[in-house]
Amino acid sequence: MAGEIETALYTVATPIGNLGDITFRALEVLKSVDVIACEDTRITSRLCEKYDIKTRLISYHKFSENKRTELFLGYLKEGKSVALVSDAGTPLVSDPGEILVKSVVEAGFRVIPICGASAVIALLQSVQRMGENFKFVGFLPRVKGQIEEIFLKNKAENLVFYQSPNRMEETLKILAKLRPQAVLSYGRELTKKFEEIKTAPVKEVLENLTQKGEFVCMVHFEQNFDIESQIIEKASTLKSLRLCDKDIINVLCAFFDFPKNKVKEILYKL
Repeated sequence: MAGEIETALYTVATPIGNLGDITFRALEVLKSVDVIACEDTRITSRLCEKYDIKTRLISYHKFSENKRTELFLGYLKEGKSVALVSDAGTPLVSDPGEILVKSVVEAGFRVIPICGASAVIALLQSVQRMGENFKFVGFLPRVKGQIEEIFLKNKAENLVFYQSPNRMEETLKILAKLRPQAVLSYGRELTKKFEEIKTAPVKEVLENLTQKGEFVCMVHFEQNFDIESQIIEKASTLKSLRLCDKDIINVLCAFFDFPKNKVKEILYKL
């Protein structure tokens, strides 16, 4: 494997809890690169000890991005290879790395993704939802007004976000007040011994909340969110363009990612 490693930046996904959730390719890359850039060397060293990875670890977090980016660019310019990992999951998904990737690309080097674990995908593959679409906003802001704006503006989305355990209760109170009928799916301690994945009305989740472990959540798309009036409005516009009913239905289904039979039901009311 060592001979196959390029002079490149490898963004390597690591386990989000269970250390068994790592790919063979990820292990080969981490063993073969010249240096590993990681958020916290203490956390990454546990993974390295388990899999006998001897590669040098250098910390790279949000407070050292600018300074360390130049260091890792230097390695690449010397013909060496660098792996970027976060404490858990996939780099650049609500984790540091954006500045490094941007600089590496601008310098003319390749960025090679080594896919693997992600808390967002773990949740989405575990819960039922309407439609394939979802909107991921990362960690919610700390300002209450900004959280309210996100919840209000995304009623027609399967809204996915991260939240820390100490802020989860307040977040659910905001959601319950603004959208009392909202349904929430959440996962915490994913892939670990006390893993919990549940779907319930937001008020029920709030009543039974356990503040342990980082949360990944999805507020379900609200079917009654003025979707009917939106479809009718778009249908009227399409009618004025002299499209046939079949084409109008196909366009609306694609635009709203809504089941065809539901669109037909709304249009029949016209």
